[in-house]
Amino acid sequence: MEYAVKIDHLVKNFGSFALRDVSLAIPGGTILGLIGENGAGKSTVIKCLLGILHPDGGDIALLEGEGLTGVGYVPDECPFSDQLKVKQVGAFCAGLFPGWEDSLFGLYLEKFDLPADKKVKELSRGMKMKLSITVALSHRPKLLVLDEATSGLDPVVRDEILDEFLTFIQDEDHAILISSHITSDLEKICDYVVYLHKGQVTISGAKDELLEGYGKLSCARTDLARIDPALIVGKREGDYGCQALINDRAVFQNAYPDLPLDPPSLEDLMIFTTRGDRA
Repeated sequence: MEYAVKIDHLVKNFGSFALRDVSLAIPGGTILGLIGENGAGKSTVIKCLLGILHPDGGDIALLEGEGLTGVGYVPDECPFSDQLKVKQVGAFCAGLFPGWEDSLFGLYLEKFDLPADKKVKELSRGMKMKLSITVALSHRPKLLVLDEATSGLDPVVRDEILDEFLTFIQDEDHAILISSHITSDLEKICDYVVYLHKGQVTISGAKDELLEGYGKLSCARTDLARIDPALIVGKREGDYGCQALINDRAVFQNAYPDLPLDPPSLEDLMIFTTRGDRA
């Protein structure tokens, strides 16, 4: 299997916070979603990948033979000067990227309905994000790295952008690493998920297998009390019942056939794992 990115046992220590033994791999033609609460280390992983930060340990293999020249990076905020016109952004970037194509930049401006003569400061947040993505795609990268690129966008714009990402990976030489708090977006498009919690990988794997392997339980306190704690990732108890995330649906259903499980969401995996950590 050809990997666009392979990170093995990444370590980055800041003293008060550290990435510890983070590993992930992104095969060509796939999208990996990096999820986790604020401060979990998602941006630190991305900065190490891009060479902005120097790791204290571990190995990073990136687009063998190409390295950073094959990466399109989209940060959470538009990086271009407010005073530049959209067409001037293209002229500026043409001097930065060896593979830049003006014609492709023009095609994406038209596709995303971006006005070439407007200044960046006149664009909405959604249009600024489309501009950042347009720039990233216009030098024909093989890997897109997106750090909270869909946060703060309305659902219509997010859906349009997600469709573009799915189109991008139709070429199996292409791949995407996307960090996002919007887990519903990642459920739509991701093939793989890595959940970072306090600088460590807590959950990792193929998205569909994870969602099929875990289960969400709603039950009475008496039912929760009789369940093997080893099967419970996290739980919350209320006045009218309890909920819990179960880590092995098949084993649970064999042991407790009277207690039905619902499919969890990626948000459930995050919330209940965090609750289990606090318990």
